[in-house]
Amino acid sequence: MQLKLGKQILDLVQPQVMGVLNRTPDSFSDGGAFMDFDAALRRARDMEREGAAIIDIGGESTRPGAEAVSAQEELDRVVPLIERLRREIDIPVSVDTSKPEVMRAAVAAGAGMINDVYALRQPGALETVAELGVSVVLMHMQGEPRSMQNNPHYRNVVAEVGQFLSERVRHCEAAGIPRERLLIDPGFGFGKTLEHNLELLRSLRELADPGLPLVVGLSRKSSIGKLLGGVPADGRLYGSIAAAVVAVINGASIVRTHDVKPTVEALKVAAAVRAGGCYNFRA
Repeated sequence: MQLKLGKQILDLVQPQVMGVLNRTPDSFSDGGAFMDFDAALRRARDMEREGAAIIDIGGESTRPGAEAVSAQEELDRVVPLIERLRREIDIPVSVDTSKPEVMRAAVAAGAGMINDVYALRQPGALETVAELGVSVVLMHMQGEPRSMQNNPHYRNVVAEVGQFLSERVRHCEAAGIPRERLLIDPGFGFGKTLEHNLELLRSLRELADPGLPLVVGLSRKSSIGKLLGGVPADGRLYGSIAAAVVAVINGASIVRTHDVKPTVEALKVAAAVRAGGCYNFRA
């Protein structure tokens, strides 16, 4: 399986790592750490050296209870960094946004993929991605960031998440976005309890849609903290790696993480077990 990201091709025969880089003051884990431009640039270079296959840049927090920011503020946070990175690193850049105007500017600056927690449901987003011709991650979320963790409820979380993702894929194809540019993400922690997240992780293969890469974002999530007895975000590394390995064994193609190097090393082992042989990651 190969994924086109702008002018670059990403081989997904083996699972790959997407490094998380948030230029926000309020993200749940790294909020404020990379608001400084030079700090963000250094972290992106480090993630490339550590083996990330993609860097995902966000300018608006989507943690539970997060407040929305203006399009202009989001543009100011992400576009200059994307422009600089396209000149300085060799791996693709993704933009984590739901706003059509940010999508356009980020792609013009060099982003090769859009990662949208609303799965292109915001006004104009579907048409914008169809026009831009880039790959897109369609994520499931029940509710919206400000309220999504207020008593999330499902009759069958696996069936409902799978149905939602299938419907979004159909909408995208009907809008002219080819299937080879689509990725799906069950949205761990986005309108889901610990039990919902565990059930989705156990059942990832049931969500798989033939030919569509499966993206998972489990890194430092609150569910990991709960399983480990309430440890804070910066103490969830080992639990996050364990969840990433389970995800890959169960069919995930891309793992989104804050901790690139240890995740890359763990997934080399998981990929070898899954395939019955040894793989060489990008690094």
